[in-house]
Amino acid sequence: MSLARSVAAGEWPACGRIRRVPARHWPLPAHLVAATLCLMPWTAMAQVRAVEQPPGAGLRLPLTPEAPPGERARGMVHLSALFAANNPQPVHQGLRWRIFDENLGPDGNHKLIAQSTDATPTLPLPDGNFIVHAALGLAGATKRITVNGTLLNETLILNAGGLKITGQLGETPINPAKLSVSIYVPEPVNPEAKLVVANAKADETLGLPEGNYHIVSTLLDLGTNGSSSPTNSVISADLKVQAGKLTDATLRHRAANMTLKLVNSPGAEALANTSFTILTPGGDVIREMIGAFPSATIAEGEYIAIARHDGKTYQATFKVMSAVDRDVEVLAKEAPPPGEP
Repeated sequence: MSLARSVAAGEWPACGRIRRVPARHWPLPAHLVAATLCLMPWTAMAQVRAVEQPPGAGLRLPLTPEAPPGERARGMVHLSALFAANNPQPVHQGLRWRIFDENLGPDGNHKLIAQSTDATPTLPLPDGNFIVHAALGLAGATKRITVNGTLLNETLILNAGGLKITGQLGETPINPAKLSVSIYVPEPVNPEAKLVVANAKADETLGLPEGNYHIVSTLLDLGTNGSSSPTNSVISADLKVQAGKLTDATLRHRAANMTLKLVNSPGAEALANTSFTILTPGGDVIREMIGAFPSATIAEGEYIAIARHDGKTYQATFKVMSAVDRDVEVLAKEAPPPGEP
């Protein structure tokens, strides 16, 4: 079975403001996830700085490791990896090393001989030919080696960079748990691009092959029971990940939290057992909620609130301004028939 290969990148234009600093200035956590540009409503800018060590996720291969017998392990291999050929700083975290027998086994797979999550492991191996694979998030590199009873030093070039997405609402950072980030690779034959990461975590660094990517960030509403639901605040951006660099991007959402109330008069107590529907002026349903004063996070814009209580229906229009949370009162007063004042 052939080994996993790096994600192919398309030809989408980079955007935003870029700043590069030395690789040693990138502190990273110990593991990567399987996931913003500073935007006004629909525009973006990115900052890029050099990386040292994005954490990595495990390579998914249906193989079982088998340690070589001690009497056959006469050689040693010392492994290291670089983000790019022109970047002498080795990767210090997040690597997953796997060494396979070059020959296919009876099941058609390459037998997994050794593996390690150390940044620069030294592993005993029997004499023979092997395939070394290094994985860093979605990025990876493969090399064939020959062991002949001596110490072998091998360095793999990942040709990878890091991507870190954060979010802001106004001037306030968004809780990473309230963001859902999807990462796509543009494809010439696919106008919607290819999804490569469905649920990247905000504020964590993901290793990616060098190339162009399309990022979609969706703001979430968090429920009291720990559940989350997507809002209509969705921001997208195009950016480029460069080998040996960290693309550190912040996506700026424009939304606010609205609390709906059905009242008999302005400022009065909210009526219980009320169901609400929030619509766009064009009639698209944004949210449906039940309660005396339910809340919802809604993207900036104009909306219609429909309230239903005791078999009667009431409505009000309201406007959402970014980062301005407020109450929306719907008066329990039926609209007069057409033609009446």
